[in-house]
Amino acid sequence: MKNSFLKLITLLFASTLFAQTGHIMQGVGAVNMSMGGAATAQPLDISGAMQWNPAALSTFDQKLIKFDLGLFFSAPELNSTVPIFDSNGQPTGNFMSGTTADDRGISPMPALAMVWGKEDSKHTFGVSAFGISGFGVTFPESTTNPINMPQSMGGFGKIESDYMLLQVGFSWAYELSDKFSIGVQPTMNYAALELMPNPTANPTQAGYPSTDKATAIGFGAQFGVFFDTGSGFKLGASYKTTQKFSEFEFNNTYLDGSTATNNFQMDYPAILSFGLGYSKGNFDFALDYRSVDYENTDGFSKTGWTQTASVTGFGWKNINIISAGLQYKEIEKFPLRLGYTYSSNPIESDVAFFNIPATAIIANASNLDLVMKLVIK
Repeated sequence: MKNSFLKLITLLFASTLFAQTGHIMQGVGAVNMSMGGAATAQPLDISGAMQWNPAALSTFDQKLIKFDLGLFFSAPELNSTVPIFDSNGQPTGNFMSGTTADDRGISPMPALAMVWGKEDSKHTFGVSAFGISGFGVTFPESTTNPINMPQSMGGFGKIESDYMLLQVGFSWAYELSDKFSIGVQPTMNYAALELMPNPTANPTQAGYPSTDKATAIGFGAQFGVFFDTGSGFKLGASYKTTQKFSEFEFNNTYLDGSTATNNFQMDYPAILSFGLGYSKGNFDFALDYRSVDYENTDGFSKTGWTQTASVTGFGWKNINIISAGLQYKEIEKFPLRLGYTYSSNPIESDVAFFNIPATAIIANASNLDLVMKLVIK
């Protein structure tokens, strides 16, 4: 009966999951976020350039320090429906349904970037520290929503996830000509992950455990090209390699007080980006297309159960992302920007169950951006 219960939740919960950009932030910093994340061929600020195309740094010919603080808020809901059985274990034909609202609150999203450039130099250097992924959910334990019922009653109890990825990049852009540039960016990463319950651990009779926050270190790189036609149109492309991480080591605590450890590998996927930009007068337009390779990324590629009933991975599919942004800059210190981001869904219905405690997939996001810009002469 327990297997049937889990399968039914999988089918009915799948329709409530929608994706924006998987677990990847659609942009970095106030300017890039307000442009929908589009920056591969339209470097309006140094943060967007270093996140999506290091070659575009060649457009900046002075020393710059930029700090952004964004506030992220979302309000996802978790729905589930299960059949009601009589005292003999037979279905009554009635169902129990419930909804639990997320009560996580507001999450800060800082971004720090620095660039060194000169008008008479073909070289531009930059360093950045960005939170490029860092969302989660908190669904409280409930006696009215089957999926959030206590584990002793067949549910998962409180469902909570907390994931953060900080990426430090060292960028170098080189002008091959006054119109064409290349860029390279080695990256270092720090990630922290907490899951409640932890489906990557082996369950006991008491159910799945909660965990302390586990951390991992990762490395990767990004390569880019940027072309400015000089007539307003700009083209760009970049490839961010898979960010390979060490394993997360979880310290698990079960409901009966027993403890255990387990390891889980979760890398950051490779991203291929193409961009088109156009600037004329007081208007800047940007359009980006991205392909995110979840299907070849450890932690996301596999799915299903091990022989001991732990989850092998999230089972995400590759996604396509379209980002577009428009800036009107008639007022120099208060430009108006409009951004849009579309993403396909990495989670198919047959793996929705494995992703209940995973990082939140956001359908609609609202951003409040505060910018402080310092120019060093």
